[in-house]
Amino acid sequence: MSHRQIMEALSGLLLGLFVTILSSTVVSNALPTIIADLHASQTTYTWVITGTLLSMTITTPIWGKLADLVSKKLLIQLALVIFVAGSAIAGQAHNPAMLITARVVQGLGAGGLSALVQVIMAAMISPRERGRYSGYTGAVFALATVGGPLIGGVIVDTSWLGWRWCFYVGVPFAIIALIVLQKTLHLPTTKRKVKVDWLGATLFSGAAALLLLWVSFAGDKYDWLSWQTAAMIGGALVLAVLFVVAETFASEPIVPLRLFRIRTLSLSTLASLFVGVAMFGATTFLSQYFQLARGDSPTKAGLMTLPMIGGLAVASTISGRIVSSTGRWKYILVLGAASMTVGYALLSTIRYDTAYWQVAVYMFCVGAGLGMTMQNLVLCVQNQVRTQELGVASSTVSFFRSLGGAIGVSALGAALGNRITHYMMEGLARIGVHTSGTGGSLPKLSALPAPVRRVVQDAYGHGIGNVFLYAAPCALIAVIVILFIKEVPLRTSNTQPAPAGAATSGRHAQRREPELVPAGVGNPVPAVDGQVTALATGVEESSDAGAIRGVVRNGGVPVARAVITLIDVRGHQIGRATTRDDGRYALPAPGSGTYVLIAAAGDHDPQAATLVVGDRPIDFDVTLTGSGGLAGTVRGTGGAPVEGAMVVVTDVRGEVVAGGTTDAGGGFLFPAVTAGVYTLAVSATSYRPAAVPVEVGNGLTRQEIELLPGVRVHGTIRAEGRGPIPDARVTLLDAAGNVVGVTMTGPDGEYAFTGLREGEYTVTATGYPQVTSGVDLARQGEDAHDLWLGHPAG
Repeated sequence: MSHRQIMEALSGLLLGLFVTILSSTVVSNALPTIIADLHASQTTYTWVITGTLLSMTITTPIWGKLADLVSKKLLIQLALVIFVAGSAIAGQAHNPAMLITARVVQGLGAGGLSALVQVIMAAMISPRERGRYSGYTGAVFALATVGGPLIGGVIVDTSWLGWRWCFYVGVPFAIIALIVLQKTLHLPTTKRKVKVDWLGATLFSGAAALLLLWVSFAGDKYDWLSWQTAAMIGGALVLAVLFVVAETFASEPIVPLRLFRIRTLSLSTLASLFVGVAMFGATTFLSQYFQLARGDSPTKAGLMTLPMIGGLAVASTISGRIVSSTGRWKYILVLGAASMTVGYALLSTIRYDTAYWQVAVYMFCVGAGLGMTMQNLVLCVQNQVRTQELGVASSTVSFFRSLGGAIGVSALGAALGNRITHYMMEGLARIGVHTSGTGGSLPKLSALPAPVRRVVQDAYGHGIGNVFLYAAPCALIAVIVILFIKEVPLRTSNTQPAPAGAATSGRHAQRREPELVPAGVGNPVPAVDGQVTALATGVEESSDAGAIRGVVRNGGVPVARAVITLIDVRGHQIGRATTRDDGRYALPAPGSGTYVLIAAAGDHDPQAATLVVGDRPIDFDVTLTGSGGLAGTVRGTGGAPVEGAMVVVTDVRGEVVAGGTTDAGGGFLFPAVTAGVYTLAVSATSYRPAAVPVEVGNGLTRQEIELLPGVRVHGTIRAEGRGPIPDARVTLLDAAGNVVGVTMTGPDGEYAFTGLREGEYTVTATGYPQVTSGVDLARQGEDAHDLWLGHPAG
């Protein structure tokens, strides 16, 4: 896709993302007022947020899996509709239970939006360029996060609006996003038989729900060490084990366990879990700090959070540009997680009377850390998986981040409630107010006497400081996990990922990507960025083994007998070598200068790269990729293979690339089809023709085709007294009068129409005065229908 097409489609995606984030930020600043107005407790405050996170967490992998099976455009529009419905219900809530239920519905839509935005961006943009566009995502995140609290504060402080409009404000944006996406988002859809692992989804939902319920209620409804704790943890573990078993045997698992064999994905999901705990769990309570500890209005509380949002916006935009230009991301992740850790550690020292400039600096550190980690954790995973698995891989990372957030909000919310109760009872005792409890509802500071108000402010300031203290170790664990992730430079296209660890930069060899490199003889060899993954480092050994040396691999496996050719910039051959069984090669160079190295081997695509050779030997490893290939099976209804079906592959210009018929098992194979986007067309007798888009990557791509049954109608055109009429024109019309087909009769007067749908048709024959007759096709197979032509009598 061109930059213009990407930006047009991205406008609708970012608007949908804006709606999702706005729903959380608008409500978060208004929650203290909402909870007080509904006469609810701190537990309700926590569950209004946890309910959304829980439903979002549970459904994120399902949305991601569906994105790999059906239309991504349809899914994101469905998510927007669900979100709008939840918002409308929340605005009508008159009690805490109804509000929490509506927020759960909102979470269903938000889960789809958060997962699908990442998936669709990955489908449109290569990993290397994705960093550039991630800056736009960060900017939208910052805008919604900045605008949300301000809008929420203004709405709450405006008497003729009220807090219910906090839920309605996102509805117009969602409707606009629906319209924009309908007009701008155009992605090829590979139609596959949709099989969602509902058993796995149910088991997973149960395990997650039990775990979150336990974290929320422990220490409040029952002790941490109690039979309820044992029952809930035990039940969650049993369901988790059953979930793993179900995913092992499922044909289309919600979370393919084989993906966790990829080290980057496993560690990134673990890091996302702890980032989610810190991010959602701690920042959720900032609005309470400013409104209940410092006594600010909702509008002012929104303004107070600007430093954190500014840090997030600046860091996400700058880090996105850096990652896109360099292809390196690990040090950005480490720096981001470390910044979060420091920020939370500093925030743990705040109290109700801490100078605001100090709080602002601490929040900026946290915001900058979030900006550098959130998008880049998803990006490094997308760089390591196949195009066909972008949906489930992206949603897996988002799922673990949301799961961490749900756990964080529940656990830290429960801890905050306990600490506030403790500090308030201590404070009230100091001023001579004796009470057995502080009550369950959130206080209204304006209605409290001055001494009691100071106690409440101190309790909330101290308690929320404790929450940040608990969040800091989670961010630190994320730093440690990220350190173990192995960095792989970002790919420059959406083709198969290169093997991990295949590339790094060095001092004595520099890679360039010219558009065309003369190969000395024959046609020019394209040297496209991203085709060659190379390792070039200076070595100290003598050059008697060759000035340029290295290993040729494919998928981490050495390639033997690959031909390595070295030419100068004028196209003259300087040297030639063949790799050994271990894939190693060595070539001499006549001296310092710029050379072109070309690698070719059998069934692999040739690769070329430009090297700048100094006065010392260099190592240069080359990764060859397979030359593609397309295979699959054509089946009819019921799964029976269709033998003799005609299969044709055309490119984007409509030119035929390959073609043939299926074998006895319905299979076809076109090994010469290279990576790219094609149209696969299939036709067979007694079946309706079918055509599907298919994206061929490096290596063999499989595409299954299911043909629907077709009906054939045939007959003979005759004239009274003359028998069969040759060359008569026969027209077939459907029930609406549209022309379905036109044919001429053969020498024997016969005609036929094939590949028809069931239904009513009209057959018209001309040559003599026109004769029209109806025919009803109601089953697979053939229908005979003869017509008689003649001149009218007299």
